[in-house]
Amino acid sequence: MICKLLFTGFVLCFTLNTHAAQPVVTDVSFVVGEYLQSEGSKAQSSDFPLLRPFGIDFDSAGAMYIVELEGGRVHKLIGDGAPVVVSGDGSKTYTGDGGPFAKATFNGMHNLAINRSDRAFIADTFNHCLREVNLKIGSIKTFSGNGKTGFAGDGKPAADARFDYLMCVSLNPNQDALFVADLKNYRIRKIDLKTGLVSTVAGNGKKGVPQDGAKATESPLVDPRAVAIDSNGNLYILERGGHALRRVNTDGTIQTVAGTGKKGFKDGPALEAQLASSKHICIDAQDRVIIADDANAAIRCYDPETETVSTLLGRGFGDKRIKLKNPHGVTIEKRHLFVCDTSNNRIFKLTFKASE
Repeated sequence: MICKLLFTGFVLCFTLNTHAAQPVVTDVSFVVGEYLQSEGSKAQSSDFPLLRPFGIDFDSAGAMYIVELEGGRVHKLIGDGAPVVVSGDGSKTYTGDGGPFAKATFNGMHNLAINRSDRAFIADTFNHCLREVNLKIGSIKTFSGNGKTGFAGDGKPAADARFDYLMCVSLNPNQDALFVADLKNYRIRKIDLKTGLVSTVAGNGKKGVPQDGAKATESPLVDPRAVAIDSNGNLYILERGGHALRRVNTDGTIQTVAGTGKKGFKDGPALEAQLASSKHICIDAQDRVIIADDANAAIRCYDPETETVSTLLGRGFGDKRIKLKNPHGVTIEKRHLFVCDTSNNRIFKLTFKASE
C-alpha cells in the first residue's frame, strides 16, 4: 500500500543539546514501500516497485519523478498513487535524443533537477552527459556532454563540454545556473543557463584535500560526488572518499565545514563529526545541509548556524524499526524532506517542526 503512515506525533530527540536552528522531525511516512519483512531482504514487489532509486525531484504540478541507478528507468508518481514508468527500458544504453522522452534510455542515472518551467536535467552518469527533458511536451535531448569521457568546454557552450563521470546536478535558488559534480575531473562545473557557457567553480583537476581559505578553482578535491547552493550563494561540495562536506564561500575561497576526513560515525561539532562515504546532499529553507550518509545508513544534517552535525533518521534515530541501506537521493519539497532508501527500494517523507 502506497503512502502508509509510519507514525504521527513523533518528535526526534538528538544526542546533542538542542538549538532552535536544528531540525526536529515530527512525522515520517512511507511514500513508496513499507516495513521490510526481514532485515537485509531485497525488496522488490508491488509495494516495492523501484530498483535502486537514486534521485527524486518534483515538477510544477507537484508530481514526483524518480530516477533509478541500476534499474535504468524514470518513474512518475502523482499524489497517493503508485510510481509509473515514463522513460527508460532498463538497458544500459544511450538512445532517444531528439525524440520522445518515453523512448529514451539511460545508463547509471544519479539524480535529476527540475526547474519551475518543467525542464528536467538528468545526470546520466555512465553516459557522461546531462540530458534535458521538456516535461510539458515529453521530448529529450543531450544538453551537455557527448557520451565520452574527458575534460573540455570551459568558456564554451554547454554542448561542447566533456565530463568524466557527471555524478550529480543541482540548480541554484534563482534557477539561472546548473552546477555539476564532475567526479573524475575533480571539479565542480557551472553551466550558466542565460549564456549557455560552462566554467569551473571549484577544483583544479588534481586529487587532494583542499586547504582552508585557498581559492577554490586552484584547489584539489578528493572526489566531488554532489553539489548544492544555499540561499546566499554558498556552494557546498560533498566528498564520498574524503568523508567531508566542503563549502565554497561567496568570495571564492574553499573550506571544510564538516567531517574529519576519516570514515566513522559521530554527531556533534561539525569539524569533529564523522561521515562515511556520503553521496548526496540538498539544502532546506533554513540553509541547513541534509546529507545522505551512505555507509553509515543514516540521514545527517549540517547546521551552519550552530556548526554542528546531527542525525535525523537511521542508526536508531527517528523510528528505531527503520534501518536504511545505502541512502542516496535527498530532496526538499514544500518544506518536507524526501529520502531514497536506495538498496531497500523505498522512499520516505520527513516532516519538520515549524520554525518558531
